[in-house]
This record gives sequence, structure tokens and C-alpha cells, in this order.
Amino acid sequence: MSEDTVIRHGAPTLAGMKTGNLFPCFFSSPQALAEELRAMNQVLVPRGLRLVPLRREKGRALLYLFRPAALSRDLAQEEVRRLLRQAGYRDLGQGACLAELRRRLGAGGDFPHEIGLFLGYPPEDVAGFVRHRGKGCKCVGCWKVYGDEAAARRQFAAFKACTANYCRRRAKGASLARLAVTTRLPQ
Repeated sequence: MSEDTVIRHGAPTLAGMKTGNLFPCFFSSPQALAEELRAMNQVLVPRGLRLVPLRREKGRALLYLFRPAALSRDLAQEEVRRLLRQAGYRDLGQGACLAELRRRLGAGGDFPHEIGLFLGYPPEDVAGFVRHRGKGCKCVGCWKVYGDEAAARRQFAAFKACTANYCRRRAKGASLARLAVTTRLPQ
């Protein structure tokens, strides 16, 4: 996994605009993946970010780049807690929630729709997706929107602009360390 991959797939999180991003990567061995993650996290963790595998199978990993402080803030929201309880999460601490999400992803079957709550999606959109089984949304961007369409479209545009900006800066030689903003999401 290269810095390019993390930047291309995680720019809004690196910029402090989003709680998390999810993306796949290939690996040659579990040991190689662990070494790459360790090296990436040496850059990311001091900047308030973490990169962890949520699923590994057949040389491919599903990685989660996130801001632990932002995830804690999101998990403290009553609507998020209610949705996670409805989905069967018992312990709503960050570590327990991540462990349960990892378990569900590893079990196969349907993709756990509550994953949007770990990515910073609006709870009303996650609830709408679950309730309507992905149908009848107002618009589609980074997620399916069931709530505030105008706000979601603004966010989609901001995320797209951020990704384009970060990819341009990377092409000009900016490193992951330079692009990973040490910040928290706005309150």
C-alpha cells in the first residue's frame, strides 16, 4: 500500500473534514500488511489519525482510516447510539464497536449498513438506508441521502474538491505527513 492510495482514498479524513474513510488494498502477506500499517501509523497517529484493517482475505484488505477523537464524538450522539443498539451492538465504547464491526465484516453475508456511522454519515441517512433498504433516496453521492439533500450535496462537493486538491498536491511531491492535518473535526 502506498501513500498515494491512502491520500487518494482518504483525503477528506486526512484534511479533518470527515470521521473516516474505507478503502481496499492488496497485500503480499499478513506480515507485509502489518509492517505497512505500522509505518503508515507512525506518520498518522501523531496527527490524530489511525489506519486499521477491518477485514483481510485472499491478499486483499479493507482498511479504515479514521480520526479516533471524531469517532468518539460521533459515537456519543444519542441517535448514533440508538441505531447501533438497534443493529445489535451491546457495548458502545469505541474499541468494542470497532471490534464488533470487524467481526461482522469478517462473517461475510450482507455488508453491515451501520458502517456509515463509522464514516461520519448523517445518522438520519443511515437510518433511512436501513429503513428503505437502499431504495427511494433523494440523491446519491458518497452515500444515499434520505435527509438534508442540500447539505449532503455541499458535503459531496467539498469532499470531491478536497480529494482533487490532495491528489494535485501529492503529484507535486507533498508527503502523507505534510497532507495529514493535525486537527479535530468541527464541533
